[in-house]
Amino acid sequence: MSVGWYVHHHGAGHLHRFLAVRRLLPGVVGLSSLPRPEGVPEDAWVALPGDVPASEPDDPTAGGTLHWAPRGVDGLRRRTAAIAGWAAAADPRVLVVDVSVEVALLGRLLSLPVVVVAQRGHRTDGPHLRAYAAASAVLAPWTAAVHAAGDGPPEDRLVLTGAVSRFDDDAAVPAGAAAPGDVLLLVGGGGHALRAPDVAAAAAATGRTWHVAGALRVPDAPGVRDHGPRADVAGLLRACGIVVATAGGNAVAEVAAARRPLVLLPQERPFDEQRRQAALLAAAGLVDAHEAWPAADAWPAILATAARRDPARWNVLHDGRGAERFAAAVRAVAAGEDPRAAAAAVAWGSARSRPGAPADRAPAGPGPTDPAPTVRGVACA
Repeated sequence: MSVGWYVHHHGAGHLHRFLAVRRLLPGVVGLSSLPRPEGVPEDAWVALPGDVPASEPDDPTAGGTLHWAPRGVDGLRRRTAAIAGWAAAADPRVLVVDVSVEVALLGRLLSLPVVVVAQRGHRTDGPHLRAYAAASAVLAPWTAAVHAAGDGPPEDRLVLTGAVSRFDDDAAVPAGAAAPGDVLLLVGGGGHALRAPDVAAAAAATGRTWHVAGALRVPDAPGVRDHGPRADVAGLLRACGIVVATAGGNAVAEVAAARRPLVLLPQERPFDEQRRQAALLAAAGLVDAHEAWPAADAWPAILATAARRDPARWNVLHDGRGAERFAAAVRAVAAGEDPRAAAAAVAWGSARSRPGAPADRAPAGPGPTDPAPTVRGVACA
């Protein structure tokens, strides 16, 4: 079965999600302007030209109809032609789009069933609604426990899969295991407003060692270890007792997989993506969230509060089988079957369980009066 999967080049989460699900979808081919990832064969990756003009874009939204379709960009024409050419040659059964309104609509114009990956944020604008309407299914990597109807994705074709992490099968991240008091600062790609002096001040105020990974450099600071943009995140999650992170979906999924306490620092994103993510997770009792970097003297109390949070709370978002539900839904769309029923057939936590969430038992919810979470027809059991 041939499956196309468009991987957006902004940030790392889209690629990590593709890699997590790829192993479960034989025949999947990635299409992206990102470099071909290690371990992905040449014939399973289509390199796309960039679509950014050399000067100020001309009418990039096509009068508000789309998000990105500037006139006169040769790379955009070649990019579109490359996707269409691959589809004509490969005859895929389905195109997964993570994420692009324009690629989703292009896939439908190419007579392909399209699966759109949902993102957090208020996405009720016209271009998003057009992409959702053209999709056979919209897959969201979260659960009903942290879902907000009305944010854009249509409820009638929405499939909530649970979080998807590249570490779901990684025994190097023993979720819930005891860890020392070190802090991991995980800074996702896509831009941020964090500053190295603030991190150094927080390390001094807390008396803890702060480990920095991702898109921020903190050189030569006492109490801070900078592991660079290619850090061993799995190893750091194992070694650190608390995580402070920007609020991208990828970072949240990885911390959830490791069952670590999390403090979120949402950054500016279109459609309030990270703020919405942080607000919904905080409302469910899963994280603490701060709109701006707190003062240095506030950090000891912030970390102490986070450390008291029961790591089993993550059971309402992540059970290690989100990628399986993603793959099941994609296969169902390719076969002309019901993607929600296919995802629901992957029982919550039955193949892998985490400490505090035994298989076939309902996980602890955010509070004693909250209903058990579901994954669109699957009780989180």
